[in-house]
Amino acid sequence: MLNGATEIDLLRTVMVSTGMKAEEFNLSVPHWKLKHYKKGEFYNEYKNVCKHLGFIISGVFRIYRVNETTGEEKNMLFFTDHQFVTSFTSFFSQTACEYYTEAMSDSYILYIHVDQLNGLYGQSHQWERFGRMVAETAFFEVMRSTEGFLFKTPEDRYRDMIEKHPNIFNSVPLYHIASYLGIQGPSLSRIRKRMVGK
Repeated sequence: MLNGATEIDLLRTVMVSTGMKAEEFNLSVPHWKLKHYKKGEFYNEYKNVCKHLGFIISGVFRIYRVNETTGEEKNMLFFTDHQFVTSFTSFFSQTACEYYTEAMSDSYILYIHVDQLNGLYGQSHQWERFGRMVAETAFFEVMRSTEGFLFKTPEDRYRDMIEKHPNIFNSVPLYHIASYLGIQGPSLSRIRKRMVGK
């Protein structure tokens, strides 16, 4: 059973590994809340303003957009264990979100409100640095995804995904992974067979 204390210790360890001092992290401890998401529940919905930054204790989330004409869903990003999750553009600009963030499995996160995070930025240079790191990560993810579609083969994109999310096949149906990679299901099956054979 999760109770919050052990989860805070995990987050503290992750933050200290990025260079934050434990005493600086402790400034944030009263602000983090633990939440359970059932499979299919939304972390943030279309046209809502994302107010929270989450840290995934366990589980998988996806960010996706819906084609308003066809209704087709297009997966943009996955987030898995021990990664920060948010609807980046909405969170940083505090404007309505253009996509959905959904739990793909039973998931637990610690989350903090944007106002409390901004307060920490004003208290601590190390928290300011953390804010820049989150923004840089968001930029990197967008660039990595864009460059992947422009310059990499589907097999390369598959390899990158497995490196970042090694257990994703345990929680995410193949058609969602194919959507993320920009290919059809049969192509994904062929890539997986080739990778197993190597």
